[in-house]
Amino acid sequence: MTKDKQQGRIIRISGPVIEADGMHGAKMYDVVRVGKENLIGEIIRLHHDRATIQVYEDTNGLEPGGIVHSTGLPLSVELGPGLLKNIYDGIQRPLPTIFEQTGDFIERGVEADALDVKKKWHFTPTAKKKDEVEGGDIIGTVEETSLITHKIMIPPGIKGTLISLYDEGDYTVTEDIAFVKTTEKEIPLQMRQRWPVRKARPVKEKYDPSLPLITGQRVIDTFFPIAKGGTAAIPGGFGTGKTITLHQLAKWSDSQVVIYIGCGERGNEMTDVLREFPKLVDPRSGESLMDRTVLIANTSNMPVAARDASVYTGITIAEYYRDMGYDVALMADSTSRLAEAMREISGRLEEMPGEEGYPAYLASRLAEFYERAGRVRLKGTKEKEGSVSVMGAVSPPGGDFSEPVAQNTLRIVKVFWALDADLADRRHFPSINWLKSYSLYLDSVRDWWSKQIGEEWLQLRNKAMALLQKESELQEIVKLVGPDALPPKERALLESARMIREDFLQQSAFHEVDTYCPGKKQYEMLRIMSKYAERIQEAVEKHVQISNIIIMKTRERLARMKTIPNEEFEKRFHTIEKDMDDEIDALIKEVSPQ
Repeated sequence: MTKDKQQGRIIRISGPVIEADGMHGAKMYDVVRVGKENLIGEIIRLHHDRATIQVYEDTNGLEPGGIVHSTGLPLSVELGPGLLKNIYDGIQRPLPTIFEQTGDFIERGVEADALDVKKKWHFTPTAKKKDEVEGGDIIGTVEETSLITHKIMIPPGIKGTLISLYDEGDYTVTEDIAFVKTTEKEIPLQMRQRWPVRKARPVKEKYDPSLPLITGQRVIDTFFPIAKGGTAAIPGGFGTGKTITLHQLAKWSDSQVVIYIGCGERGNEMTDVLREFPKLVDPRSGESLMDRTVLIANTSNMPVAARDASVYTGITIAEYYRDMGYDVALMADSTSRLAEAMREISGRLEEMPGEEGYPAYLASRLAEFYERAGRVRLKGTKEKEGSVSVMGAVSPPGGDFSEPVAQNTLRIVKVFWALDADLADRRHFPSINWLKSYSLYLDSVRDWWSKQIGEEWLQLRNKAMALLQKESELQEIVKLVGPDALPPKERALLESARMIREDFLQQSAFHEVDTYCPGKKQYEMLRIMSKYAERIQEAVEKHVQISNIIIMKTRERLARMKTIPNEEFEKRFHTIEKDMDDEIDALIKEVSPQ
C-alpha cells in the first residue's frame, strides 16, 4: 500500500456498489479500502473526483460519510513459490490461513498474505552474474512440490545486466536474491512478483493451434477435441455432469498445472471439490493431484463482486505458470455465475440492460477472459513455449442453450461440449450430445493424430458420426413401427450405431481402467467397431439373419474392449478382431456354403 493514500468519503451505498467523492488522483481499477473495517474494493467507474466502487466483501453496516482510502495500485496477485496446493478465495486470500485466524466464517476486512512470507524455499541459481537478462528469463529454480519445479523469472518489463545473484540456499519469498542493473537504476529481485489481474502477461507470439490436449475421454479426444491453448465451453442444466466432467479433465488432461476456479457455485459443490481434490492421485506420478493444482473457491453465498475477480485471479496465475514453459489447464465452474454477478453490478450502476437484464458488454467481458488462452512463444532471451487451455462450464437456466450467456460463449469458444439432460437421465456419461456438440479444432489437430496415432483417424471419426446421425434419423421411424419393421440393412446400421454409442462414447469416471483411455486405444477401438459395422452390413447383404449377428459371442467381447487394461489392449484387441472376422465368416458360410 502506498504512503500517499487518496482519501474520500462514501456518499451512496447500493448493495456491493458504493460511491465515494473526494477521490482526487485515483485511477480506474485501483484497489481501495472502505470503512472502519477496511473492506476490499475496486474502482470500476470514475467521474471527476467521484468514484464508483465494487466491494468484494459484505457491505452491511457501511454508512454514508465512511472513509475510503485508495491504495493507488490495481487489483493484483502475488506470484511465487507456494501457489500450488493452496486454496484461495476470489481475491487471492488463502482460505486455510483465514480459517486459522477467524474460524469457520470469514470475518470482514481480514487480511492474509497470499504466499507464506515466513517459509524458506531452497533456491538453486541457473543464471550467471553479468548475464544480459530480460523479462521472462529464468534465473533459478525452486522445488515447489514433488511434481512441479518452480522457475524464478525476471518480471516482465525489466531488461538489463544481472549484477548480483545469490548463491544456492534457503530464502523466503520476500528476501532479495538478485539485482539487475537497467539503463536507469538497479532493481532488486525476490522470488515473489506481483501482476495486475486485468492485464494479460506479455508474450512474443501466439501460435495457431496444432497440438491436441489429450484428456483420455473418448467423446472429447476422438469426436470433439480441444487443442493445447484452446477454449471450450461445457453447457448443461442441473445434474447433467458438468462438475464431474471438469474433474475428469483436471485429473487426466496432459497438462502439468491445473487451475480450478469455483466461480459462484453452490457451497456443497465447492465443498465437494475442496474435499475430493486433495484425495485425488495424479495418475502419471502417483502423487497427490493437489501437488500441481491451485484451487480458487468462490461460492454463491460469497459477495457477488468477488466472482468477477476470481476468474481474473485464476487466469493470471495460469499465465504465470505458462511463462515458466508449462502447459496449464484452467477450469471455470461456472461462467454463468460470473455473468449473474455482472448483471447485478450493472443493475446497481443503473446501466441500460441488454437481453434478459444482462449488461450490453456481456460478450466483450467473456471474450476478455477466454482470449487470454493460447499456446505461445514466451518472452526472454531463450526460446521456450507454454500454453493455457480454458474450459468453462455454463449453467443455462432449465438447460436452455438459447439464453444470452450460452449464446455469447458459443461465439467466442472453439469447442462446444453440449451436455444433455436426456442422456444424463439414462445414465449415459459423459452426457455430451454428439449431435449438438462440435469442435473447430478437428482440422488443426488432424496431422498430429494421423502421425502419432493412426492415419485414418479423421475418416474413422467421420464414419462414426455419419452412423450416429443416420441412427438419429431412423429413430423417428423406429418410434412409430418398431425396429423389427425395418429392412435388415437398416437394422444392422442401428446395431452398429448402438455399439458406438454405448461401448465407445459412454465412459465410466469411476471404473479403474475405463476412467482414462489412451489415444492409441481410442483409435483401435473405433477402427474395430467401424470394421464390425462394415462386416455386418456385408453379412446381411448375403442374407445372414440380423438376430444371429446380435447374439454373436464376439459381440460381448467388443462391448468390453474399454475395460481391457491399457497395457494389454493391443495384443487382446488383435485376438478379438480375428475372432470377430472368423465368426462373421462362419455365419456367411452357413447361408451360402458354396
